[in-house]
Amino acid sequence: MAKNYMLLYGKKSIYERLKVNPESIRKIFFSADFNSPRIQTLITSEGISAERQGAEKIENMKRAKNVQGIVARVDKFIYTDLDDLLKENSKLTPVFLDRINDPQNLGVIIRTLACFGKFCVILAEKEACHITEAVMHVASGGENYVQVARAPDMAKALSAAKRCGFHIMGAVIDTGAKDINSLKLKFPLALVLGAEATGITPEIQKMLDEKSCIAMQGAKLSLNVNTACAIFCHEIARQRK
Repeated sequence: MAKNYMLLYGKKSIYERLKVNPESIRKIFFSADFNSPRIQTLITSEGISAERQGAEKIENMKRAKNVQGIVARVDKFIYTDLDDLLKENSKLTPVFLDRINDPQNLGVIIRTLACFGKFCVILAEKEACHITEAVMHVASGGENYVQVARAPDMAKALSAAKRCGFHIMGAVIDTGAKDINSLKLKFPLALVLGAEATGITPEIQKMLDEKSCIAMQGAKLSLNVNTACAIFCHEIARQRK
């Protein structure tokens, strides 16, 4: 039987959840030698149920790296309605992820967008990673600050974004693409990022209003998608001011 909760683990992830969304936490378990005054203070002030366990029980509860002696049972992640997100076109910049299926990449992207602020994420429902326990751990609390929606059909979602007034820019490796640092961006703007191996699908590329790239003077290698996301979003945030 599928469990009706998720496990959050690691000090940073649980600390951010305690600060921002404590009502989603059902119970916290920590090892006998666990010591973090700021976390323990928040647990007490929020009146959250907590229990000390032996280190072995904690490890059996969540078999992963960097558990750091603390695990929390939390409500399942709640996705935002796609239409509601697109209606926020004057406030948020949506980042459409076309078939990103690595939890590490997705987690880093969410953490990056949380740091820049005023971004949201649209994931494909198929052939893509969703918000898992591993993604939340890598996001290090970023999931509390970034709204995430799922799109059954990415092309239809981009069409809906265009109807809402978004200018669609895609990150591509293409001779016709313009250097992101030389572009005067048009707002409201939506960014599309594709899978590392194959990039943005041809169907989605046809829907782009602008093709952009990152000019690199060094070796002709491709950047990891989460690194590319940070570079694009830094420039978006800079111009959005």
